[in-house]
Amino acid sequence: MNPRTAVRIDRTVGPLVYRLHRWMYRLTGGFFGQSSPVGPMLLLTTTGRKSGQARTVPLLYMEDSGRFVVVGSNGGRPQPPAWLLNLRAVPEAEVQVGGERRRVRAEILEGAARGALWERLTQFYAGWAHYQTLTERAIPAVVLTPVDDGS
Repeated sequence: MNPRTAVRIDRTVGPLVYRLHRWMYRLTGGFFGQSSPVGPMLLLTTTGRKSGQARTVPLLYMEDSGRFVVVGSNGGRPQPPAWLLNLRAVPEAEVQVGGERRRVRAEILEGAARGALWERLTQFYAGWAHYQTLTERAIPAVVLTPVDDGS
């Protein structure tokens, strides 16, 4: 999908589409919603930094040696996405990939750490590079590492 088209869709019908996507993904155990035209999708559930409530969003991800890498682009908006702010406050979260749910710990990569991964990310999905041109903030990458239930 053309990155400019993705931005238009995200900013117009995005909120409704994301609610429907989340619902279908959960209802079908990922049968509908895990795959998208641009790559694999997961559901990320964070703890709301203000409300303390569980908040779930569908996100495109890149797999990296058993970890999940997501990008806090927010469609190139100047403000970061709420899920990223939630992870800054509480880095423990849950991902659902297909029918499997796993606890994860988030590491937000910025600066040199982000730079080391950014080229791979933008080769994986060129839209992230386009989103970076729309905002002055450096869009962070977030590595979600699965954790054992005992840790």
